[in-house]
Amino acid sequence: MQILFNHMENKSKNLKIGISVIMPALNEEENIESAINDTLRAFEEYGIDGEIIVVNDGSSDMTEELARNIMKNNNHIKILFHDSPKGMGASFWDGVDSADREFVVLLPGDGENDPKEIIRYYRLLEHTDIVVPFNFDKGVRTFFRNVVSAVYRFIINLTFLTNFNYTNGTIIYRKSILKELNYRCSGFFFQTDILIRLVKKGYLFAQIPYRLNKRKEGVSKAISYRSLIGVIRGYLKLFNDCYLKRKIKNDGNFTPDSVTLKRRK
Repeated sequence: MQILFNHMENKSKNLKIGISVIMPALNEEENIESAINDTLRAFEEYGIDGEIIVVNDGSSDMTEELARNIMKNNNHIKILFHDSPKGMGASFWDGVDSADREFVVLLPGDGENDPKEIIRYYRLLEHTDIVVPFNFDKGVRTFFRNVVSAVYRFIINLTFLTNFNYTNGTIIYRKSILKELNYRCSGFFFQTDILIRLVKKGYLFAQIPYRLNKRKEGVSKAISYRSLIGVIRGYLKLFNDCYLKRKIKNDGNFTPDSVTLKRRK
């Protein structure tokens, strides 16, 4: 992985109050400009000090060039780039490591997610450590995609005794609680893996409704044979850590800045 910072690179080791939007993009030249600009407008509308970390995941088109052009005139953008595609999970974790804001969220560069729909809930993080969105407009996706999502959700909730409406969305995390995880799933299962591990540790979360946009250009890469294999592997690893090795448990150890710790005192 290589990283290109804008000219206002932050040298401080202390996190700023605000949100880092991690934006993975693989051949998204049709969508990346609007995805970035929509996010910048959301920062401005809600009065949030945010940054966008564009992760060019081995694109062969003009994704990076277009993002770099916007970065020249805006000091709230960073660009990371992979020499070859590493996947959404690896891109997310690279973004987490580069983030300098207190909270992080994944917003893919395909423009399917409206930044305003997620960032509007930013203030909830005064009361919880994780904000978990779920799509309330089922019509934006195909019947097949909705069925797959429902089956997936049923299996996850039944296995791990949870009651999530969705686990693969644009979840907002307090960065510090991500940094304490001793395992990083980099496959397609990464969002579910992170969420289950943190909730089983006892971190507080809130579920909120949000609306998806229809993808403007291109085809979603979410459902594929490769992603299915990644989900199966991730699921088995999480099951093993949770029930067989019992590595995941609520031991009362929470990060010092977490709302969970403050509310438990």
